[in-house]
Amino acid sequence: MGRWITIVLAALLVVVQGDLWFGKGNMPYVMSLRKQVEAQRAANVQARERNARVAAEVSDLKEGLEMVEEKARAELGMVKPDEILIQVTKR
Repeated sequence: MGRWITIVLAALLVVVQGDLWFGKGNMPYVMSLRKQVEAQRAANVQARERNARVAAEVSDLKEGLEMVEEKARAELGMVKPDEILIQVTKR
């Protein structure tokens, strides 16, 4: 009786191990997916850094152009082509 239980348990162990190594979600496949996930995470970090740099550049350009335009208007009296400049002076 004890011998049959050992044989059945060994057979079950072989089935479980076979499924683990050769089944649908086998270990090599899982390890491959983990490597892909890590590579994608690294790519995401690089993309986030690149996006942050681009956003900072855009912000600098917007603020820089606004500052240049403000100085040109205030200090040099410049206007855009479709604008009319009206100056009010105190007497």
